[in-house]
Amino acid sequence: MNEHRPSLSRIRLLIQGMAFSLILINPFLNYYLHINFVQGWYQSLGIGKLWFVSPLEGLESILVSKVIYLPLVIGMLSPVILAFLLGRVFCSWVCPINFLSSILDRLAAVLARTGRKDRWLLSRHVLWFALLLEVILAMVMGAPLFVFLSPPGLVGRELMLLVFFHTVAVEGIIILIVLTLNLITRRFYCRYLCPLGGLLALLGAKRRLQVQQDETACTKCRQCDRACPLGLEPSKGEGASIYCWNCGDCVDACKFNALNFKWQ
Repeated sequence: MNEHRPSLSRIRLLIQGMAFSLILINPFLNYYLHINFVQGWYQSLGIGKLWFVSPLEGLESILVSKVIYLPLVIGMLSPVILAFLLGRVFCSWVCPINFLSSILDRLAAVLARTGRKDRWLLSRHVLWFALLLEVILAMVMGAPLFVFLSPPGLVGRELMLLVFFHTVAVEGIIILIVLTLNLITRRFYCRYLCPLGGLLALLGAKRRLQVQQDETACTKCRQCDRACPLGLEPSKGEGASIYCWNCGDCVDACKFNALNFKWQ
């Protein structure tokens, strides 16, 4: 047994908090102090002369405009490479929706007397239909829908509106709906409905970093299965599946060192 492994969930929460703090503080720096070294939010972020663009938003913009804008493609490059190597880690280690959901999970764990149950389960393939539908609707309507309605993007946009204009937009209710769905099933939106998560999962299908199982050390206690926020079964090798987002909760839950991150 390995009782002294560092807690990945705490490290992840710290990284999520740092990313959220950057987006939270940045409007104040831009508006009040005129410090513009960092601009934008999760969908499109500029740090100095570096520009990072969400792959889905970039793809939608190209499909809708029918123009390949080279700076846009370059901005998408870093997130795409990250997904190829590490998989859907933006969703698990950076996304503000998962950060807020993690905080709510911790509050629920303190307040609730019984463990959480996933009450409404759908086919995992729904995630691919969500991605396909998003792309088709963007092309048919001639507008990059996810640019305007992306829950992670809405978090940054609502914060900016609050600082710059002292108001919030009605689209912010989408954030509340997404978080409320967690009461039905853990990470319901992330599991089934997030088109960005679907695209990053596709890009990371052959990711180099995976959760691998040592079957000789596994006791089949299934603590890892109960810990997975996406409802996967790492005890059956699903830590290496396309749906895993490399959060590390299953690794934390395993007391017998049967699960570990490994480079392929």
